[in-house]
Amino acid sequence: MIQFGTGGWRAIIGDGFTRENIQILSRALCDKMKEEKVAEDGIVLGYDRRFLSKEAMQWAAQVFAAEGIKAYLINKSAPTPLIMFYVMKHQFHYGMMITASHNPAIYNGIKVFTFGGRDADEVQTADIEHYINEVTDIPVDDISYGEGVAAGLIEEIYPLNEYLDSIIDTIDMKRIKDSRLKVALDPMYGVSETSLKTILMTARCEVETIHERHDTLFGGKLPAPTAETLRTLQNYVLDKKCNLGIATDGDADRIGVIDDKGNFLHPNDILVLLYYYLVKYKGWHGPAVRNICTTHLLDRVAESFGEECYEVPVGFKHISAKMFATDAIIGGESSGGMAVRGHIKGKDGIYASALLVEMIAVTGMKLSEIMKTIRREYDGMALEERDYRFSPKKKEDIRRRLLEEKELPQIPYEVSDISYLDGLKIYLKDGGWISVRFSGTEPLLRIFCEMKGKKDAADFCRLFEEYLGL
Repeated sequence: MIQFGTGGWRAIIGDGFTRENIQILSRALCDKMKEEKVAEDGIVLGYDRRFLSKEAMQWAAQVFAAEGIKAYLINKSAPTPLIMFYVMKHQFHYGMMITASHNPAIYNGIKVFTFGGRDADEVQTADIEHYINEVTDIPVDDISYGEGVAAGLIEEIYPLNEYLDSIIDTIDMKRIKDSRLKVALDPMYGVSETSLKTILMTARCEVETIHERHDTLFGGKLPAPTAETLRTLQNYVLDKKCNLGIATDGDADRIGVIDDKGNFLHPNDILVLLYYYLVKYKGWHGPAVRNICTTHLLDRVAESFGEECYEVPVGFKHISAKMFATDAIIGGESSGGMAVRGHIKGKDGIYASALLVEMIAVTGMKLSEIMKTIRREYDGMALEERDYRFSPKKKEDIRRRLLEEKELPQIPYEVSDISYLDGLKIYLKDGGWISVRFSGTEPLLRIFCEMKGKKDAADFCRLFEEYLGL
C-alpha cells in the first residue's frame, strides 16, 4: 500500500519502502504527467542523507527515462527547500524529494511537489494514489541508469548556488556583517551544513558546527530539532559563548533554535519571533497562518498589529494554500516548519535561520531579550505536547469513540467551541485549547494543549490520557 499522509509517502525501509514501490509510484506519476500533457517538461528529483535515498532517486529516474520523461537529478544530497525552489524558479510541473524528513532512521519516503514548488495537496495525492492503483504491469519497466544518461533522459544538476543566492539577496547581509555574530550549527547529520555555512560565512559570522558527518542512523537519535535532541547544542552554545544555536531536521525544512542563554526555543516561539520582527522592524503588512496544533500567541501578536491569524488543519500544504489565498506574511506549525512570503511556497529551515540571524543584527538585541519582550507584552501561555503509540485495535477504538461517536470526558473548564476539522480540538473561553489527533506521518496519537499554567496544561492532557486509556 502506498498512501500519502500529511508529509508525503513514508514507510519503513525494506517493508513498504522498497524498489518495487518506489518504481510503482514513479510510474503512476509518469501516467499522471502524460494524461495532463506536461510530460515534456520533465521532472526534478533530489535526495537526502537517509539510507537508500540516492539509490531510490536513481530507481525513480530509471522509470521516468523508460517512459520518455526527462529526469533532472540533483547529484548531491540536498535540502528539500532546494528542490521546491528549483521547481518554482524553472516552472516545472512536478518534483520529487526522497526523504522521510524528521521520521526515525528506519523510515524513508517521497515528497511530491507541484507547479510553483508547492507540496502536493490532498486532491493531487489522491489522484496519484488513483494512478498507483492503475499500475498493473509489475515489476515496472525501467532502463539502466547509464542508458538514461546516454539517451539524454537523465541529467545530473547541482543548482545550490542559485538557491543560496536567492536567500542572500533578500537578507540584510551588511547588518549581519557589522554585528560579528557567533553561531553554532547542528545539521543533525542531515543536509543543511553547506547551505547554512555558506550563507553565514558570507555574512562574516563565526560558525561552529557539530554533528555534520554523514550518519544514516542520525547518531541514534530522532533527526528532529526538539528540546530532547538538542541538548548537545545547548551545551555547545554556552561553552563557546555563541549568540545562538541553529539546528535543522534531516532534510532541512524544519528548524530548532537555542538562544544565547542556552534555552531551547520552541518552534512556536520562533514563528512568533519572526512574525513580530517582519511586521514591527521590517514594516511588512499581512496576516499569519498556523495549523490547529500551533500556539494562539501568534493570533494575539497579529491582532495587536491590526492583522488576522488563520487556522488550518495539520499538513503544510494547508498552510501554503492559505498563505497564497490571503497573501500572508508567514505560516508555520509547532513542529518547526515555516514559510515566509516572497520565498518558496513551503517550509525552509535554511531561510528561517538566515532571517533569525538578521533579526539579532537589526534589532541589536539578544535572542533571549527579544523573546522576553514578546512574552511580557503578550502574556504567553504554557504548551504541553504528548505522543502515544498504540495497537491497530486501540487506534480503531480511539477513532470510533473520539471521532465517530464524539465521546468526551467531563471538561472542568468553560468551553467556547469544539471542532473536528482535524481530529478533535476544544477551545476554552479563557483562550486555552487542547487538540487530539492521529499523526499523518507516524503511528502516533498526538495531544497538544495550551493553557495559562504548565500544570493546567499537563492536567488537561492527563484527563484525555486516562479517558482514552493511553
